[in-house]
Amino acid sequence: MYGIATCLYGIAIDKDRLHSRGGGLRGGVKTTGTIDSSATVPPFLQPCQRRRSSECLPSAQYDDLKRSPRFHMLKTKQRSLSPSVPMTEGSLWRNILIFSLPLMLSQILQVLFTMADVAIVGKFSSSNAMGSVGSTSILVTLFTGFLIGMGAGVNVRVAQLLGAKRQEDTEKAVHTALLLCVLTGVIISGLCIFSAEWMLRLIRTRDDLLEGAELYFRIYALGMPAMGVFNFGNGVMSANGDTRRPLMYLLTAGILNVIMNLFFVIVCNMAEDGVALSSIISQYITAVLILVHMFRDKSACGLRLRSIRFWRGCSVPILVLGIPAGIQNAIFAVANLFIQRSVNYFDTVMVNGNSAASNADTLIYNMMSAFYTACSTFMGQNFGAGRHDRVMKSYFVSLTYSFAAAAVAGVLLRVFGREFLLLFTNEQTVVDAGMQKVSVMWWSFAISAFMDCTIAASRGLGKSFAPTVIVIMGSCVFRVAWVYTVFEHFHTIPSLYLLYSCSWTITAVAEIVYFVIVCRRLRGGKTAEIQSV
Repeated sequence: MYGIATCLYGIAIDKDRLHSRGGGLRGGVKTTGTIDSSATVPPFLQPCQRRRSSECLPSAQYDDLKRSPRFHMLKTKQRSLSPSVPMTEGSLWRNILIFSLPLMLSQILQVLFTMADVAIVGKFSSSNAMGSVGSTSILVTLFTGFLIGMGAGVNVRVAQLLGAKRQEDTEKAVHTALLLCVLTGVIISGLCIFSAEWMLRLIRTRDDLLEGAELYFRIYALGMPAMGVFNFGNGVMSANGDTRRPLMYLLTAGILNVIMNLFFVIVCNMAEDGVALSSIISQYITAVLILVHMFRDKSACGLRLRSIRFWRGCSVPILVLGIPAGIQNAIFAVANLFIQRSVNYFDTVMVNGNSAASNADTLIYNMMSAFYTACSTFMGQNFGAGRHDRVMKSYFVSLTYSFAAAAVAGVLLRVFGREFLLLFTNEQTVVDAGMQKVSVMWWSFAISAFMDCTIAASRGLGKSFAPTVIVIMGSCVFRVAWVYTVFEHFHTIPSLYLLYSCSWTITAVAEIVYFVIVCRRLRGGKTAEIQSV
């Protein structure tokens, strides 16, 4: 009976193996990378698979495998619950576009929901309440950017391990990454709660807005752990080719956020606290949806309670990728602080005009970032799989898409700039002021594609520290120097915003040179040894 059972199990496994080689179809959606054919068959069943005895594991190794967190997965057929976009096979032009579109929609939705928060509190509460919420935007961007960077580190690491078909290491990395992202969120939350007043005074928040801004920021900070969970889940799912599910979760939470905003502000007569409360509720809803899905997922990218711990050797690679990426995102917020202080030197009309025009910056840049995530993810998986030809092609395809998106969006902004600004103000003088910024920025976004896509490409190869140093020099040091030299001399809005195109050009050239050096060093190396990358 045991022999019959094992042989029948072997037949089932062979069917799965054939299924996985062809990519598989699950409900009409192609799934790849979820079944590791080399690890699906338990060692004690291999003699029944007509394999050579040399391929069977020694008893000592088998005992170690039995104690591993994935042993239970080896006894059952495993499938991912996530509809995956194939990364190591098929057309890169098609797959990167399919992968990026849900991410792009997610980024746009986040911007729109943020705009809705400000619009609701400003429309149905007071202008002071709107100012209080708006005055925290730099700090919110600073700390959420760090959590997004941690998610990017998780994304690259998991993508590399999936590409190399190191299933057990993938599972350990996923469970370790969950704890790291939650812990990061808790630390940031505590820092923001206990240092809110000091940080708001540091960025020169007006006294009449300080109390409301402090209240909003403290409540909003309570949602940082949930935000850490979302970015963790988004990173893991994206690494496995699933970008649609996070989009649906974000859409659900975003709609609930708008509804709760209206309820708290209009019905409950709340202001800054109501908007902040609805934000953290929606964030925790998103986190719960992410966790429910991942606990149901029985693939290497799923979660199991007994495996949630810090696995030795898994934390460092994730932190090496995630912390520099988080610092990089934070640097942009710090650099923009100096630019905003320069804008504040002008009159109220110019300040309001530039604030309205900044909405276009956020919208276009977030849209482009979808292709940067695609770049690092596709390069990470193909690098892990040893597909050198697809590694470089993934970079060029992502760069082409991001450049094209920036160029089209920039032209549309230049042509319909006034109509866009009229969405935020009815004053023609404010629109005229905003167009001064638009006249410089509309063609600058295309330049940033070369910088950011190359940074993402380096991260996909496991290199994150050096690109971050280059960004610090190009986007922070250079911009501060520009403010106190060129802008100080001309003192015009165009002379201020020209620093973006100049700093992006310099940083892009440096990043490309570094990327070429990295590619030459890795050429001919052992791609399976991802740990050292």
